[in-house]
Amino acid sequence: MTDKNITKDAMYDAVAPNDFESMLELDRYINRSTAFDKIIAATHDHFWDPLDTKYIDFDEPFDMENEPLVPEEMIAALQTDYVSNHLSDPKERTRFINTMVLHNFSSILHGEQGALNLSASLCHVLKDQGAQEYAANQTREEARHVTGFAKYIKTRWGRPLECGPVLKDLLVEIIHAPEVYKKIIGMQMLVEGLAMGAFASFYNNIRDPLGKKLLQLVMTDEAFHHKFGKIWADRTVPKLDPDEHAIIEDWAAHCFQTLLFNLVSPTQQMALYADFGLDGMKVIQEFQKVMTDDVRRESMRESANIFRVLIKTLLNAGIITDRTRAFYGMYVDMEELKLEGDRMVGDDIAEDGIRYLQAINFKDRVVESIRVAAE
Repeated sequence: MTDKNITKDAMYDAVAPNDFESMLELDRYINRSTAFDKIIAATHDHFWDPLDTKYIDFDEPFDMENEPLVPEEMIAALQTDYVSNHLSDPKERTRFINTMVLHNFSSILHGEQGALNLSASLCHVLKDQGAQEYAANQTREEARHVTGFAKYIKTRWGRPLECGPVLKDLLVEIIHAPEVYKKIIGMQMLVEGLAMGAFASFYNNIRDPLGKKLLQLVMTDEAFHHKFGKIWADRTVPKLDPDEHAIIEDWAAHCFQTLLFNLVSPTQQMALYADFGLDGMKVIQEFQKVMTDDVRRESMRESANIFRVLIKTLLNAGIITDRTRAFYGMYVDMEELKLEGDRMVGDDIAEDGIRYLQAINFKDRVVESIRVAAE
């Protein structure tokens, strides 16, 4: 561990990825933190298998040719006259909407792959047994998310789209970062927060029951992943000196700004526009006319807005101070956000999903116990 890691709690102590010898230290085996025990144990309640039809059936049909997956209001490009007028044919309009959803779900799939790799990388560096076990547990859950989203995309579209350059660069930066705080803020707080906001938004609007069920199942896991980042913040942020806090605050602002100004930008979808006979540069020009800062601010008033969720995550973690408050305040009412408390968008959806899974998992345990007792 180096000073760059900014470790303030022993359970986030870390070593170099190639320092396996430190994992064999005897004291390490007898000094296990209990901070993650509850969220590790809870995995039994929200276990699910994307390849088992008792949890989710990927054979459920949906008319992709004639039915849009989401309302038009969710597709930013269709809010421009240029794109809307060009796509006058109902079937072509539906294909455009569903292709934009494919772009989003492909980004989600790539993000889940990033989360899987990052969680696995934490297993190599976290010294505390409890933290390491949690990271291993999350790795398993992220793996089923990759399986689930890959299977959904294959079922509805055939294959995913390439990862956008901005998201790819950020994922690579986070995963390769040697500092644990960069991994936790970048992935466990911001990318996971982004995912929860996106999942909640799609869950509330998607018309495909299969897609809706998949989103809810994934959210039952993501809610716990988000808590790992919150535990880190609760135990780390209050102990930071001003210089350390500035480093962490600036890293969070860097990640947020990268996502805000690039992730949903039409520049990331140029190839898709060409496929529909649209001039990509014209789409960008028209998009800039309608997507003003005022429009961004108004959209961020919605609780499920993905970037509003990110700001709330950083604010509740104590990462945002007066140094960066004005930057985030350009888009949301910070006082209003503070008064909302810790409850996050998607928590209700996830809790309903957990109850659904408990009904399945506990029933199976009872049946298995009866079978074993009878043998």
